[in-house]
Amino acid sequence: MDLVFRGARVVDGTGAPERIADVAINKGRIAGIGSGLTGNRVVDATGLVLCPGFIDMHSHSDLQVLAEPEHLAKVSQGVTCEVLGQDGLSYAPVDEQVLATLRGQLAGWNDDPPGFDWNWRSVGEYLDRLDQGIAVNAAYLVPQGSVRMLHVDWSDRAPTESELDAMKSTVDEAMAQGAFGMSSGLTYTPGMYADTGELVELCRVVGARGGYYSPHHRSYGAGAVEAYAEMVEVSRRADCPLHLAHATMNFPVNAGRAGELLSVLDQAIAEGVDVTLDSYPYLAGATYLSALLPSWVSAGGLDAALARLSDVDTRERIRVEMEETGSDGHHGVPIDWAAIEVNGVRAERNAHLVGRSVADSAAALGTTPSRLYFDLLVDERLGTSCLMHVGHEDNVRAIMRHPAHTGGSDGLLVGDRPHPRAWGTFPRYLGRYVRELGVLGLAECVEHLTGRPARRLGLTDRGLVREGFAADLVLFDPDTVADTATFEQPRQRATGIEHVLVNGVPVIEENRPTGALPGHSLRKGSP
Repeated sequence: MDLVFRGARVVDGTGAPERIADVAINKGRIAGIGSGLTGNRVVDATGLVLCPGFIDMHSHSDLQVLAEPEHLAKVSQGVTCEVLGQDGLSYAPVDEQVLATLRGQLAGWNDDPPGFDWNWRSVGEYLDRLDQGIAVNAAYLVPQGSVRMLHVDWSDRAPTESELDAMKSTVDEAMAQGAFGMSSGLTYTPGMYADTGELVELCRVVGARGGYYSPHHRSYGAGAVEAYAEMVEVSRRADCPLHLAHATMNFPVNAGRAGELLSVLDQAIAEGVDVTLDSYPYLAGATYLSALLPSWVSAGGLDAALARLSDVDTRERIRVEMEETGSDGHHGVPIDWAAIEVNGVRAERNAHLVGRSVADSAAALGTTPSRLYFDLLVDERLGTSCLMHVGHEDNVRAIMRHPAHTGGSDGLLVGDRPHPRAWGTFPRYLGRYVRELGVLGLAECVEHLTGRPARRLGLTDRGLVREGFAADLVLFDPDTVADTATFEQPRQRATGIEHVLVNGVPVIEENRPTGALPGHSLRKGSP
């Protein structure tokens, strides 16, 4: 045997109670579970928990996993697999024009690294690029918004019959190349221009290929329950499994209303709809700053949006919609500028705005929040990110208890002060919500973060501590595991994560990164 963890508290990912056992790893696989096992190297795991590696069901590492392949943010918290291609916007499939547009639109999420080699266009080529060397395993969802860019451009209209057929063909091709499903960003342009019927047609293709649909639905604020219900209807009509992305109930209008969401899901599940969801254990959300705009502002692409934002009369129309009516980009809720914090800029001249709310910065500069907001977007060519302090603790706790729940960081890795969930999500579940608050039991929480997401993905040899399974494993101290990343210092490693193995290779060893790159793409339907 290559390696044996001796005397570990094995929490196997099924939800079953822990047991004390030795676990042996050989040639990247779990080769034995028992007692008295020996190997070339033996790690004394007495008192430590050995469990499957955590699966991040909602990750925005699409570029950074390539630009910084050691991927310390994720491996240091025990993540061994990520699901990329989220929120309907990512970099495959693309053509030259769509890629150029996405590089600008998503700079606030993923940066646009100088000198980066964009040597793919299809989903299959992107997965091939991942196979050249990354620290974790990665699955991919075909992004519906990017597909719409390819065939309908940025127009706010229904597709023609031929355009819809082309989108369906592109989704089918992406699924054949290894995508696990399709994502949508229905508060982001141009994906939000799709109506229910269009989504059903695309999801029929996904369901026929054995994939699932993962939408960022149309509202997490006003109309949130109705937006969730629409996604359930899409799943039902398309016969396509549904996985609700960063499922939560935000903004003042939804305080204490998690039970309404869960009732919608429970009824759907009782009726035979295959529904799961993910969430992150924090109250603040994060996105690119321009996402808060009314959708019509972005019609036609980046240059058209910048022209509108530079026009005085159009600015006033936008301001009224954002501050008084509630824009669709801000989930139908009038904006509270005190809740919107700039956390990433591209130009050094704007660095003084980072870490402060738009309201506070505007007051300090003697201007209005809306004017500061518009000027910043134009100056940064929309490449700015923000935090949204709009969550509710009681909703977060209620949703994470649900038996269809899984974990997802939704973490952005770039910017001056990225959301700490990029570095802290999984140890925060284990430290705060298991050990400190008792919201979840240990075995229950581990199942949420490992076995259950593996089942959603259809992985038949990952997500459990079981003989013959891939040795994606985490050894942690349940008494000390905790997130240390904060909003002020977000790039801080967790404590208590002692060993992390990806495909049997240590990427964290005795709480130190090894620099190994044993990860690769996972492809739907492949062993």
